Amino acid sequence: MIDWDALFSMVNLLALIAWAGLILLPRWPALLSGVMYLGVGLLCLIYAAGLIGLVSGLIPNVEGGGADFTSIEGVQAIFATRAGATIGWTHYLAFDLFVGLWIARDGDAKNISRFIQAPILLTTFMAGPLGLLLWLLLREPAARRQGRFR
Repeated sequence: MIDWDALFSMVNLLALIAWAGLILLPRWPALLSGVMYLGVGLLCLIYAAGLIGLVSGLIPNVEGGGADFTSIEGVQAIFATRAGATIGWTHYLAFDLFVGLWIARDGDAKNISRFIQAPILLTTFMAGPLGLLLWLLLREPAARRQGRFR
């Protein structure tokens, strides 16, 4: 039996440590690799194992079997359980951290101050797509100045 409360706490702590390092520490190559593989990679592994278990029915989630992603009612039923909420939350954490890592690398490459990056990274941590939108709006002039969109 999986302790979903413990797993939920573990993925939150993992993401928090990775985000704190990304925002507060110098961006040494080893730190960036750690965030990528020990942060994003581990969250992706946990998510993949949970999703495979959920879809295959190995992890019971809703009455009547596996997961139904084809209707709002089916998705609602998945998220109404501890298993579904934890697996879904891990998905958000993994993708938001990956986007945050890209923002940090992109900001450094465009010589955008880390004081400007920090609130955007915090917004991405708390509300992923909003932080990404802010970054896309901010990076546009810097990308044009560099004459490229990488």
